[in-house]
Amino acid sequence: MTKSPVMIDRRALLCTTVLGWLMAGPARAASGDFVAAAGPLAPGATPSDTRAEALHLLNRLAYGPTADEFERVMRIGAERWVDEQLHPERVALPEPLGRQLATLAASDESQRTLLASLREAQAAARDGSESSKARLRELFQRVGYGAAGARLLRAVASPCQLEEVMVDFWFNHFNVFIGKGLCRVLVGSYEREAIRPHVLGHFRDLLGATAHHPAMLFYLDNWLSVAPGWQPPRGARAGAPSGLNENYARELMELHTLGVDGGYTQADVTALARMLTGWTIEPRRSRGDSVFWFDAGRHDDGDKRWLGHTVRGSGQAEGEWALDVLAAHPATARHLALQLAQYFVADRPPPALVARVAQRFLASGGDIRAVLATLFASPEFRAPGARGAKFKTPYQYVLSAVRAGGVPLGNVRPLLGTMAQLGMPLYGCLTPDGYKNTEQAWLNPDAITRRVNFATALAAGRLPLARPAYDDVPLAMPAQAMMASSAMRPAPEPGWFTPPLAADALLDTLGESISERTRAMVAESDPPLRAALVLGSPDFMRR
Repeated sequence: MTKSPVMIDRRALLCTTVLGWLMAGPARAASGDFVAAAGPLAPGATPSDTRAEALHLLNRLAYGPTADEFERVMRIGAERWVDEQLHPERVALPEPLGRQLATLAASDESQRTLLASLREAQAAARDGSESSKARLRELFQRVGYGAAGARLLRAVASPCQLEEVMVDFWFNHFNVFIGKGLCRVLVGSYEREAIRPHVLGHFRDLLGATAHHPAMLFYLDNWLSVAPGWQPPRGARAGAPSGLNENYARELMELHTLGVDGGYTQADVTALARMLTGWTIEPRRSRGDSVFWFDAGRHDDGDKRWLGHTVRGSGQAEGEWALDVLAAHPATARHLALQLAQYFVADRPPPALVARVAQRFLASGGDIRAVLATLFASPEFRAPGARGAKFKTPYQYVLSAVRAGGVPLGNVRPLLGTMAQLGMPLYGCLTPDGYKNTEQAWLNPDAITRRVNFATALAAGRLPLARPAYDDVPLAMPAQAMMASSAMRPAPEPGWFTPPLAADALLDTLGESISERTRAMVAESDPPLRAALVLGSPDFMRR
């Protein structure tokens, strides 16, 4: 349907207003700097302070407020709500969400089953027929949509919001790319088995789970890493491993644990890579659901010198011991403390806060729940100056808009397409360092225009979110192709769309996080644009 000139002009006006407003608005913490303020809320805080604190918690420990969740925080109090979020095992998922999750294909298939399905589809596709190729594409789409659907449905509707926030944080920290080989069918398994169970547990368990998962072993090529001079068995297929691969060892220290300034050398990278030789993928020899296999024949069993330690050849135990050392290392504590403080407090968090969080990490033996409790109780986190200091990533922005609008979510495809347009496709970061969470990475005119376009469509009820649809659009498809593919589909039925959003209801839900200036501009704008202006405002783009 051709848009009317009036609608085009209104959208253009909205984009122009928001861009000018955001770029020339009131001064905030420059590039996410922490601004020292009056300190934590006093015991005699006013109701306004209490409401602002509740909104701050919902913007940082959750994907933004909903009307119901805001009321709950106000009713039970901030401290009790934070404690609940730190213990998701005590909270049952709502039955409607459970039913939705149960309908998703491939949501609980084992590694072994997924790889077997992939082998069968790849073998069939060798005949070159369109039907066989279609079968392979269908597998990728089914598995990918199952993973993405489960992630987004939980992020929008789960009462355990901190758990969902930490799933995103840790997946990004231990990133794998859905577009690389086996990861196309294993990304959901990786999130479900290696990430989600450990997001509030002990870091060593999380580190070990990622190190043993075939998605990580494949993504960073450790499954190919063998001792120098190793010879493949007679009759082995072409493309067999031919030598030492340092990719995983390097990222394990630089990104996952010690940090780029963690005090290691290239010699340490090589030594760790030697310690991890033989950590591979072998469905035919492994047992149970996991396809991880330690192949002693591929392992470099010679002595190594690593991080000042002499390491005697001892098979798989060498790698396990290395994970123990890395998980408990002071440099790891500092690296993770900085990342967590940057995510939850400010782009450039106070060094004193980072030091205290790192100390708590070491003292607790890497207890993530204890570390977060320390962070959330800190004066820096609770200070009024921390509110709105972070700029939302595309992922956070899209989810918070859906939650604020109380939009019933069945079909996540439009949200996936939007995230791709905004430069943050789900599971789509090619590089192992994951997506950035700083303002500098995401604040630019083109990105803001795209956010406003999404806000306009969501506010007007023009997104088919109510029922699952378009299940044949691949997740890893580039944004332009995804949009073109969707555009070629028959128009969704009217019942698939959600009602337009009411600006007044949005403002009630968002409360003090929306400034008086924004409220005045909303009140003065055309009624059809008011809800879009709320969701497209600079205030809403911050958390």
